[in-house]
Amino acid sequence: MDLTGTIIAVMPAQSGTSARTGNPWMSQEYVIEVPGQYPKKMVFRIFGEDRIKQFALQQGQQNVTIQFDIDAHEHNGRWFNEVRCYNVLRAVPAGQIPQPTAQAAPQGQAAPAAPFPPANAAPPQGSDDLPF
Repeated sequence: MDLTGTIIAVMPAQSGTSARTGNPWMSQEYVIEVPGQYPKKMVFRIFGEDRIKQFALQQGQQNVTIQFDIDAHEHNGRWFNEVRCYNVLRAVPAGQIPQPTAQAAPQGQAAPAAPFPPANAAPPQGSDDLPF
């Protein structure tokens, strides 16, 4: 899912060591506000020090699009929702294609194929009939 808005709050980063694996971890929560007649706010979390540094979200950033998943978990008989952000897109000037801030494909690999059919391709003449 995607959501575009303004980052209105940046919470302090949380970190620790996993009791199960012994590896260090870090996460940080942010609040995004979606504009409109009745603005909506949503808290989301970015997990991993590398992603926190890569996305570098700051309070007041506008036209930020977050891509996220929603998951629920149970703890002591109560259920809690968690919104996990996995990618951040920033607004770009008109005429440019937005680039995701997630890591690009390693060098030597082919770029993803163009969508089929091309968005600007006109349908052939007489194609009013369905193919089946």
